[in-house]
Amino acid sequence: MSSSQPSYKVEFEGKAKIGEIMGGFVPIQLKPEDLSSPLSFQMALSRIYEELMRSLNQGPTKKYVAEVKFTDSLGNPVVVGVDFGQNIPPLSNKEVKVKITIEFYDEE
Repeated sequence: MSSSQPSYKVEFEGKAKIGEIMGGFVPIQLKPEDLSSPLSFQMALSRIYEELMRSLNQGPTKKYVAEVKFTDSLGNPVVVGVDFGQNIPPLSNKEVKVKITIEFYDEE
């Protein structure tokens, strides 16, 4: 990102819920093609089981995350996750207000 001033800036207000998750797990996802037949579903379950067992063998670590929710300019609900790592931010509550800033820049 350049150090020039943004061409346009938008701010939103929302809420965040801070919590803990077990880190070290690989993201496990089912894809539409995994549901295309009984065999592809079985292969997907085997893949998920293998990934889960591999991550359990590495041992879990605790991470702090925030689920941030706000409504965009068109009225659509938006949810983003923020990873704080292994240290919880110095906030007094698990549910807090947030300000989301989006800045638009010309490419250089």
